Amino acid sequence: MADIVDTAVSAGSFTSLVAAVQAAGLVDTLKGPGPFTVFAPTDDAFAKLPAGTVEALFNDIPQLTKILTYHVVSGKVMAADVVKLTSAKTVEGSEVKIDASNGVKINDATVTAADVVADNGVIHVIDSVLLPA
Repeated sequence: MADIVDTAVSAGSFTSLVAAVQAAGLVDTLKGPGPFTVFAPTDDAFAKLPAGTVEALFNDIPQLTKILTYHVVSGKVMAADVVKLTSAKTVEGSEVKIDASNGVKINDATVTAADVVADNGVIHVIDSVLLPA
């Protein structure tokens, strides 16, 4: 198996996320032993952000890092475990809200694919970028 970064690269639908992880200097961390649970926004999710947002974040690495680490939870949390939770503490330090009453939502993002397993964790694909408060 591949690590989280290589899994995201090979999927082909996370080029914005991978570029952001590279820009923020988080590649080595996400290639580390983990395990990590990553709520991974697709390229379409990044495209839904207001015009100029992504470019602005690439010019503000501390803010970019904060947003990216808000998508990561320590440990390997599979979908069967996620649906039992109402929130999860992120690596960024604050919590995301989890609602499994009708599909699975992380804050306002819908999980579109779950349990993409990597050798150092798991990826759950989401349709929106999560923004910390």
